[in-house]
Amino acid sequence: MNKIVKIILIVVGLAGAALWFMLPERDAPVGEATQNAALNAMFWITYILLGIAAIVALAFSLIHLFSDPASIKKTVFVVVGFLLVVAIAYVLADGTDVSVPEMADRGIETSESTIKKIGTGINVFWILTIIAVGAMIWGGVRKTIIKK
Repeated sequence: MNKIVKIILIVVGLAGAALWFMLPERDAPVGEATQNAALNAMFWITYILLGIAAIVALAFSLIHLFSDPASIKKTVFVVVGFLLVVAIAYVLADGTDVSVPEMADRGIETSESTIKKIGTGINVFWILTIIAVGAMIWGGVRKTIIKK
């Protein structure tokens, strides 16, 4: 299996190198450069490799997750904790942080629910930041207090 992957990587690398030399010149018009077949082929190769990497990463993560019941339990706790943080952030967001008519005057059509969702995202960021900093401080203090 390892040899097959190496051969595939060599073929993809050679194809990428060949396509690199087929790219349009630097002074080519933008319209012509964006319609270049070599450029489009390079994008497709990138999309395919990115898709394969995402699928393999997800597959290995799920295999590892379901191989141990303790992992499933920890994952459920993390997901429930994150949903709890999102719920708290949603409750804390009031949706009146920005004036809707003022946003409309600037050409940004929005509603109070959209502003509440943005506020929720900002609150989630700050809550998770506080949790992360608190965990680092707690770990440092605990390590300092409990010496082995």
